[in-house]
Amino acid sequence: MENMFCSQCQEAAKGTGCTIVGVCGKDADLSALQDLLVYVTKGIAIYRTALITKENECKKSADFIIESLFMTITNANFDDASFVKAITEGVEMRNKMKAKALELGIENELFNHDAATWELDNVNTLLEKASTIGVLSTENEDVRSLRELIQGGLKGIAAYVSHADKLNFDNNEIALFVDKALVATLQDLPVADLIALTLETGKFGVDAMVLLDNANTTSYGHPEITEVNIGVGNKPGILISGHDLKDIEELLRQTEGTGVDVYTHSEMLPAHYYPAFKKYSHFVGNYGNAWWKQDKEFVTFNGPILMTTNCITKPKDSYINRVYTTGSVGFTGVKHVADRAEGGEKDFSEIIEQAKKCDAPTQIEEGTIIGGFAHNQVKQLAPQILEAVNTGAVKNFVVMAGCDGRMKSRDYYTEFADELPQDSIVLTAGCAKFRYNKLDMGDIGGIPRVLDAGQCNDSYSLVVTALLLKDALGLESINDLPIHYNIAWYEQKAVIVLLALLHLGVKNIKLGPTLPAFLSPNVVNVLVDNFGISGINTVEADLKEFGLN
Repeated sequence: MENMFCSQCQEAAKGTGCTIVGVCGKDADLSALQDLLVYVTKGIAIYRTALITKENECKKSADFIIESLFMTITNANFDDASFVKAITEGVEMRNKMKAKALELGIENELFNHDAATWELDNVNTLLEKASTIGVLSTENEDVRSLRELIQGGLKGIAAYVSHADKLNFDNNEIALFVDKALVATLQDLPVADLIALTLETGKFGVDAMVLLDNANTTSYGHPEITEVNIGVGNKPGILISGHDLKDIEELLRQTEGTGVDVYTHSEMLPAHYYPAFKKYSHFVGNYGNAWWKQDKEFVTFNGPILMTTNCITKPKDSYINRVYTTGSVGFTGVKHVADRAEGGEKDFSEIIEQAKKCDAPTQIEEGTIIGGFAHNQVKQLAPQILEAVNTGAVKNFVVMAGCDGRMKSRDYYTEFADELPQDSIVLTAGCAKFRYNKLDMGDIGGIPRVLDAGQCNDSYSLVVTALLLKDALGLESINDLPIHYNIAWYEQKAVIVLLALLHLGVKNIKLGPTLPAFLSPNVVNVLVDNFGISGINTVEADLKEFGLN
């Protein structure tokens, strides 16, 4: 294809959308295939919605929808062949469900929708079909805006549900909602109904985060306050990035006793906080910073790198032969570790053997960083925190969760954290923390001034923390707390975090470094009028607006 349109991430070109090649690196063909795979999931959802009234439609189709949506998240999969394969499998799945519906005598007007009827003649027709169903095929900009907002939220939900499923935790109600919402994006619904569905997406975003929190903590224990080494040892290492804790569990087990150390990168940093992983003496620390610095940090790591979820960027020639993908991630020319067979483990032996032949990582930092302040740990610290609030030692909390990114304007978040009054505590989760978690911000009576709850899905912990404070202080609303929200976003998991906060009634959120390009002026006005959402300004102006100057 000669052109594209994608506005799903914060780096959308010119603040409107990428039209020639994505800032993320995907080309027009890949963008089209991603759009078409999402369209395929909508066709499957039509039949799932119809069949569920007659029988418990199989988990296989629900899993296919979740994994397909996850593949299309920004910076997840850049491998055209993966999408062609998924689209082909999806159409076959949809047609089998269609035959089942006919066999059962089920009638539904949506069975006539193009998403439920179009046929795949051959793979050469995929791009031609994709050109007819892209984002701009919805002409009304407000309807398009809300559909994209809902769809972005669904992709975030898919990421969290996918991780929970790997640990054998699922929630059928979430799967049914995903079906319902996908189908709704095909219907001519009034704007008011789409706004209601957007908030309902936030509700199920909360449910997905609760599901994953239960999966992680049941499997690996509750995160604990932990000092993480950011230096290196003298043994060869494997660097693991992304979010999938099941992958790191299996990698740690398979590398035990091999003479190979394991390091985390970016969003895998919070793995160090879980008790289950602390027994591995070769789990030595975190290497590097947020995802977008991988083009430099992967060079100096020297050993192989395993990308478990989204946040991969185009590998440089200097290290591409050391990069491996697994799960939802893919990149043309990069080796992919196959999914585990039922009841088995992924096979990381090739990565381990390569690591043994590599030099130890080159040190780029030294010292430690502290984290592990998820809701269970904060609950234990509650008396100490409340005493600090009651004595006036702590006057404000600032939620600075979300994503990091490449734009120079994101220096704002480092400056904002650094300029906060000494009586303020930062609550964070996600890779946004790498903008300030290595600043020397000190503590308040032994409480660190940056409390890192974990990965982006652990934003749920920040909400639980806020609710604990509300109840302890005898306040009626979460918005009565001395707590401010300055959220950085980049991709679709941050979108579902935002929608979850809106569902929970949080107001006056600042969102940056820019507002989503897919939001129309009218939709922005709805968010401003009903929830007080606004973009960031200068550090000085925003501190003053929050009353923190």
